[in-house]
Amino acid sequence: MEPLRILFLGDVVGEPGRRAVIEQLPALRKELSLDFIVVNGENAAGGRGITPKIAIDLLRAGAAVITTGDHVWDQQEIVDYFPTEPRLLRPINYPEGTPGAGSVVLETPKGEVAVIHAQGRTFIQPPLENPFLLVEAEIGRLQERGVRMIFVDFHAETTSEKIAMAHALDGSASLIAGTHTHVQTADERILPGGTGALTDAGMCGPEHSVLGRAVDSVVWRFRTGMPTRFPVAKGAVRLCGVIGDLDPASGRCLSIERFSRRIEAAEEGS
Repeated sequence: MEPLRILFLGDVVGEPGRRAVIEQLPALRKELSLDFIVVNGENAAGGRGITPKIAIDLLRAGAAVITTGDHVWDQQEIVDYFPTEPRLLRPINYPEGTPGAGSVVLETPKGEVAVIHAQGRTFIQPPLENPFLLVEAEIGRLQERGVRMIFVDFHAETTSEKIAMAHALDGSASLIAGTHTHVQTADERILPGGTGALTDAGMCGPEHSVLGRAVDSVVWRFRTGMPTRFPVAKGAVRLCGVIGDLDPASGRCLSIERFSRRIEAAEEGS
């Protein structure tokens, strides 16, 4: 069977980021011969959180699964939406009873694909359960039921924690990508056990910005130390992520490449 080609897009930031992703996904699926698309949408609503409407728009545009992160609960209406949409994930290491789930398995013409979402614990709030133990246990459960292709979005602050997670899952996960820092790293690789890894996928947001926010506001904060608002920046958008080719039989990553594309600014909308 031909490899399954997966695209993962990093943190979508605000209206510029989500508009670009929604508009580009159908064309990207054709151009890149994609079989499966995962999008991190945790900053899609004004730069903080995600709403049901935005989640629906991303899914309709072609995302198979949406992951989130530490801003998952910033939009109040999303809490009641989680139990209704299994393709929207919150970190798996929240306590039992938290709305939603941290993993999902979807059927494709090339076999089942699992997506697991976890949040790190170093310099990131809120403090959650140990992601290493929970992700390893979830992968074991999935493998027992025969799932071979497993993608992990690890939302964490430090490169050391994300790199350590990649090595911990080498040979069990197919592909792991970090999120949260909004800066794409240049260390895509296939580890000895066959797991593809990228420390951070980067963001899908305004290119001329500080992590997606307006430059002047952030610089002023650093200069003065005074509180201020950080509006989402405007202008051209950079879509960042990672593409992996997965072997449906073994689950191994056969190839990995960074994805980065500049999208000219569209007319502003509501």
